[in-house]
Amino acid sequence: MVAVFNKELLSWYLITLKLRETLESGIPSSSPNSGTRSIELPQQQHQQKLQRAPSESYQVLLNQESENLQEETNSAASEWVISIKEKLEEACQDDVASSWTKLSIYKIPHYLRDSSGGDKTYAPQIVSLGPYHHGKKRLRQMECHKWRSINRVLKRTKHDISLYLNAMKEMEERARSCYEEIIISLSSNEFVEMLVLDGCFVLELFRGATEGFKELGYSRNDPVFAMRGSMHSIQRDMIMLENQLPLFILNRLLEIQLDKPDLEGLVAALALRFFDPLLPTDEPLSKSGRNKCESSFRTSTKSDTFDPLSDKGGLHCLDVFRRSLLQTGPQLTPRMWIKRRSNAHRVADKRRQQLIHCVTELREAGIKFKKRKTDRFWDIKFQDGILRIPRLLIHDGTKSLFLNLIAFEQCHLDCNNDITSYVIFMDNLINSREDVGYLHYCGIIEHWLGSDAEVADLFNRLCQEVVFDINNSYLSPLSESVNRYYNHRWNTWCASLRHNYFSNPWAIISLVAAVVLLLLTFAQTYYSIYGYYRSAQ
Repeated sequence: MVAVFNKELLSWYLITLKLRETLESGIPSSSPNSGTRSIELPQQQHQQKLQRAPSESYQVLLNQESENLQEETNSAASEWVISIKEKLEEACQDDVASSWTKLSIYKIPHYLRDSSGGDKTYAPQIVSLGPYHHGKKRLRQMECHKWRSINRVLKRTKHDISLYLNAMKEMEERARSCYEEIIISLSSNEFVEMLVLDGCFVLELFRGATEGFKELGYSRNDPVFAMRGSMHSIQRDMIMLENQLPLFILNRLLEIQLDKPDLEGLVAALALRFFDPLLPTDEPLSKSGRNKCESSFRTSTKSDTFDPLSDKGGLHCLDVFRRSLLQTGPQLTPRMWIKRRSNAHRVADKRRQQLIHCVTELREAGIKFKKRKTDRFWDIKFQDGILRIPRLLIHDGTKSLFLNLIAFEQCHLDCNNDITSYVIFMDNLINSREDVGYLHYCGIIEHWLGSDAEVADLFNRLCQEVVFDINNSYLSPLSESVNRYYNHRWNTWCASLRHNYFSNPWAIISLVAAVVLLLLTFAQTYYSIYGYYRSAQ
């Protein structure tokens, strides 16, 4: 019994030890006095993990954001490079596809438009021609009259509209190349329709001015197709640089209307007849010239066609009008690109555009002004102290006319600067209303404006921002001669004597009396001294 009892105790003792070892194996070993610390240690480790967790997660986020930012930067740089390459390819295509030598109808440069003091100088107010102002709201009223004109043409010629459309379709690419801007606002059909509509409208006006609108079938009370009412405003709009159609388009349409080919030059002749009222001179187109123009249109043959510019090939109506003004004028070498880009010859400062002194200063130097009898308003002469200037007529359309002519000379490289030279020369002469008044007294300037001050202001504003080369002006030699005469002191003294003592009869009598009195005083003094010495001897 004892042995069994001891065996059972031994079993319980062993089981107890095993249980103790099992329990102690789940608790970390520590010193005998670290019972409390064995409980606190897991809590401290948890707190340390909580403290380390934010910093580790923040670092992970930073790494992710940095990687994302790097990817976005690389993507943006790649897109930027791609966009630059696309622009270079587009520029290369434009450079290859564009022919700069064909440009003839330009947009007005912003520096000229801003200096003109308003948009009415360069933008049409009644009728639009070409794509630059096509479809503008204020110009839509004239569209119905354009359709009336083409309807009249079709009835008169018995033609089908497709004949004109097909002809313009063949010339579309050539016509588009004449404009400075790429016309993306008009589709191919819309552009061709515009050429036919605007071209026939222009030809009806040209033919009506020569043949008579009544002969073309229009009523004498027609609001547009009659030489009255708004015709002057229409002429002024049609001479603007941005409002032009290529001359070869008008030539082709007229050939179709008359059923005769090779009518080169006839449109130019009709244009000169139509724009005759805009000439800056009171000498209109001669009667013989009108008769010749009318007979040339009636015969409509190449041999009889009147075209003073046939050897030069006009680009558009503004170019034809300018060539007619200067057709017997000075011929200078056309400007080359390198010459235009040269800083040594570019003069934009108005103070450095001084060709000549003003009228008042020249008069003080003894220079006289006389009217030169010629219809070539630009043909100025100077000889023996006399400046002979042709008569210039100034009306309400003169400002717009000169500014558009100047803009064309500024934009077109194969064009001299004769009109610009003349305007700057007159700007130098005119500084005040007194200068205008004296030129008007001499018969050189005739104007329909309100006052002489308005004329002076007109010339002083015409060339404010114009790039001009004094050395490339046909008036430079004349200006040098005038300046040499002005700088000669003897001429100034003589002029001062005439101005102060010979300006009127009373001044001459006073001068003669003063001279006689001086001589008598000198004689009296002489004889008094002579008598004194003689008596002393």
